[in-house]
Amino acid sequence: MNKRNKIIYWIATIWLSLGMVSTGVVQLLKVKDEAALFSHLGYPSYLLTIIGAWKIAGVIAVLLPKMPVLKEWAYAGFFFTMTGAVFSHAAVGDAAKEFFGPVLLIVLTLLSWYFRPANRKTISLTSVKA
Repeated sequence: MNKRNKIIYWIATIWLSLGMVSTGVVQLLKVKDEAALFSHLGYPSYLLTIIGAWKIAGVIAVLLPKMPVLKEWAYAGFFFTMTGAVFSHAAVGDAAKEFFGPVLLIVLTLLSWYFRPANRKTISLTSVKA
């Protein structure tokens, strides 16, 4: 992995982690504004606890060394959660500014996943020599 890719990976991963932890904590604490947002989107309040806990667990998985399969699950979870947020905002007719946070986290998820070092990737069956 060259230096440029390593820098891109760590910048994207740190910002992704900060975004997921901060929103995860807000969701776990059921902050009034976040609870109101979930209600506005049509989701039950208990979903705050589930998503908040999984975001924090996902950040731990992405940051810990090794365990590449767990990392793949965490990246997939981040991607599904944030694309779900975008579509949820669109479904209720929210203004474009509401899309910024989730779209930014999608971009950071994709950058972190794409530029991750080889020791953080799963082994593909096509790369295994018989």
